[in-house]
Amino acid sequence: MIKCIASDMDGTLLTATQKVTPENIEAIKTAQEKGVEVVIATGRSYFEASFVLDEAGISCPIICANGAEVRAADGKVVSSNPLEKDLAKKAAYILVENNVYFEVYTNQGTYTIDEDRGVSIIVDIFLSGNPEADIDEVTKAAEERFTKGLVRKVNSYDELFNSDEHQIYKLLAFSFEPDFLVSAKEDLLKLEGMAVSSSGDENLELTSVNAQKGIALEAFVKEKGISLLETMAIGDNYNDLSMFKRAGRSVAMGNADDIIKAQCDAVTSANEDSGVAKAIREVLK
Repeated sequence: MIKCIASDMDGTLLTATQKVTPENIEAIKTAQEKGVEVVIATGRSYFEASFVLDEAGISCPIICANGAEVRAADGKVVSSNPLEKDLAKKAAYILVENNVYFEVYTNQGTYTIDEDRGVSIIVDIFLSGNPEADIDEVTKAAEERFTKGLVRKVNSYDELFNSDEHQIYKLLAFSFEPDFLVSAKEDLLKLEGMAVSSSGDENLELTSVNAQKGIALEAFVKEKGISLLETMAIGDNYNDLSMFKRAGRSVAMGNADDIIKAQCDAVTSANEDSGVAKAIREVLK
């Protein structure tokens, strides 16, 4: 019997326009009513994740920034695994040298030094994965990250790296130039203590080696008295693999690529077709 369900957000729980479908909302609430622990496991910051979940009326714990932070349903920080500042600086230098745009996730929120580039890249990524989506709606959703204060602008990332108030959770890098990402990744993989993953072909996600979804999920279920064999993980990309390897049941989204699907126990429908709801209903039978 499944006692815990962990779901990714982007490309999984959410549509291209950053919404949770009514079917997914209903399935999650049904699972919770039956006593199943539901936890969101996302690369997003707590603020970006909770903004969407609150809008959908979903209340649950959140594994944020690929496991760099875990929050209870009430928003209280349960645990954190930040990057060492010197390691973050080295990673940032590598990205700059390779002309790769990146944002910095901290315990105080997410930051950029180029808002316009941030919006355009997010729009391009959404549309490349969902070409049928309405460009105006996608653009509005991308701009909301900034207009709602979910991502804030700083003049220099040194303001964060040199601040005692900021813990560095993750660097999220984007580029539509494959050669730039490949070159950056080769250098980043040489940094000891760095976990390099991705949630799409156009990005790299950089966290502490101890900050991975699977590691955070394992600690989460242990604290709840639930075994990993009683846990189902649902996702669509490479930053979900650490969950898939540990969970008793792993489910890939229909929109995931074949490499991801091949490493899962089951495949559900695509995110636009409420695949999360279908996966949940399957185990609640």
